[in-house]
Amino acid sequence: MSTEILFPDLMRDDVFRIETKRLWLRWPRVQDAAQIARLANDPEIADLTGILPHPYPPGEAERFVFESRKNTALGSMISFALTPRRLPDQFLGRISSRSLGEGRCSLGYWLGRPHWGQGFATEAAQAVIDAIFTFSSMQEIEASARVINPASRQVLEKCGFQYAGSDMMQLPQLAGRVPVDTFRLSRPIWASLKGWRAPVVEMNRAEIQAAC
Repeated sequence: MSTEILFPDLMRDDVFRIETKRLWLRWPRVQDAAQIARLANDPEIADLTGILPHPYPPGEAERFVFESRKNTALGSMISFALTPRRLPDQFLGRISSRSLGEGRCSLGYWLGRPHWGQGFATEAAQAVIDAIFTFSSMQEIEASARVINPASRQVLEKCGFQYAGSDMMQLPQLAGRVPVDTFRLSRPIWASLKGWRAPVVEMNRAEIQAAC
């Protein structure tokens, strides 16, 4: 796993969050475990993503929270819980980005079934993309979606990702390799398309630059 630092130190503090019009993106907490387990224990989400085990085993949510917080603190990834701004203790889903080295990182997300169809994934993805290109030196973000998951593809396309072809990928919870569509978003394309509302964060940019 790459050890390239994705974000500056202040953004790796557990008080850091990103705010959008409807969402808070914050670090996952142990208190989220019961909600994570309930939403993640969905066979369709497990099949569409290929990253969640099903049945979702006891203790997996706590392990996920621990690993997410540890790896985010180390700086090689960021992992956010999606929560409503008015109900910041309600877990909706997860979005993350991991450094791939050489100025590249990945983007991945999943949303609990009760929250599908409301644009939350797109809103969260746009905010995380903005944060990556605004506060880090990353030059390209990569993402993939199973060919049976058109909703995920639509999220990526709405965020400006360009289709980069089809491939076969080994996903952790699926036997064998499965077909996926791959997408890329470069810094120049993001800059040319940037018309999204800028995310509001807990600290201003000058403070972050001063800490770098």
